[in-house]
Amino acid sequence: MGKVLGIIAEYNPFHNGHLYHIEQSKELVNPDYTVCIISGNFVQRGNVSIIDKWSKAEMALHAGANLVIELPTIYSTSSAENFAEGCIKILDSFKLDTVLSFGSECGDINTLNKFAEILYKEPQEYRSLLNHELQTGISYPKARENALLMYVNDIRKYANTLSAPNNILGIEYLKAIKKQKSNILPLTVKRNAVEHDSEEIVENYASSTHIRELLCENKNITNLVPKFTYDILARQINSGKSVLDIAAFEREILYTLRRMTLNQISNLPDVTFGLANSLMYAINSCNSYEKIISMVKSKTYTQSRVQRILLYALLGITKDDMQNSKKVNPYIRVLGLDDKGRELLSELSKSNPKLPVITSVKDFYNTSNNRNLIRMLNIDVLATNIYTLEYLQDSQANLDYTQKIVTLPKPEDYIK
Repeated sequence: MGKVLGIIAEYNPFHNGHLYHIEQSKELVNPDYTVCIISGNFVQRGNVSIIDKWSKAEMALHAGANLVIELPTIYSTSSAENFAEGCIKILDSFKLDTVLSFGSECGDINTLNKFAEILYKEPQEYRSLLNHELQTGISYPKARENALLMYVNDIRKYANTLSAPNNILGIEYLKAIKKQKSNILPLTVKRNAVEHDSEEIVENYASSTHIRELLCENKNITNLVPKFTYDILARQINSGKSVLDIAAFEREILYTLRRMTLNQISNLPDVTFGLANSLMYAINSCNSYEKIISMVKSKTYTQSRVQRILLYALLGITKDDMQNSKKVNPYIRVLGLDDKGRELLSELSKSNPKLPVITSVKDFYNTSNNRNLIRMLNIDVLATNIYTLEYLQDSQANLDYTQKIVTLPKPEDYIK
């Protein structure tokens, strides 16, 4: 078996920075296979993917991926910790010579690994500092950042490291590798030109956030994304098969929440009893998605956390679902592949016949007796069915059963 390059991404949408990351990673690793694990129709900050997961898989294949795998929805909509653990579990299940490449603002794997080691081992002094910070009423992410900086006793040197989103996610990948006792070799590529949520455009680079804003404003993005991304985006948007923002599901979210009891709201992941009461009051007082978030978010509860909770309600994800996701190894759900990806899947099946690989949802339902994985897949199927409600045309359900695995035409097919 050859060397695998693993890349984890949302590709919402795939842009020039993503292409730079893949090209740099391939140059550094020289892999035999490139595997992309991508978020599906809903993403990590409680938002929506602007195009469906198969269209994103198509982008990844154009960019040089051999195999594109969906990160199950339960992970893709989780906090950074569970998001990272789900991804690492999938890559580690290959049991191959695997290199994980991720982007970061600092570009220094040793610095990120230093913080990952602290979070993995959780020394008593760090835990005491964290508890002290939490008692001040600030959010958990901010309390953790403060505690880490005090523990390493060098705020000036590391302050920017722990406030940068790609660094934070990279630390979680490294921590997950340690937790899984995985042999995955990590490397990081310094993020190019612009920051994660920046509204700047530097040369031909812009953040995914800004590109989505430009799309919402119907502005030109041709120089910010590869041609294949532009063509796929245009195809999906022009055919009415795109969803630009989670607020498109405002009525569905409000309807779902107003049907829920206080106990049911309390059973959503990341909800404490006090937060459940705040949510219940906001739900009964507001008639818009934005107003609920504005009313509930605070220095204790970040906007991203509140958005994730509203998404959990929409998708029917409970605390039990979240706990199960932390205990099980997820399946390998194939969204797209080329000939080399097909070769890799064949080798994986030979070396580990019990590896749960999904190339047909129907077949998996018919053959699997793993109730936790079935529940996980049920959430994925529901997520797609809800996502397509906002299509302007052909708003069909059950695409997870009918949509074929994405492949790209071969050069000889173009000639024909």
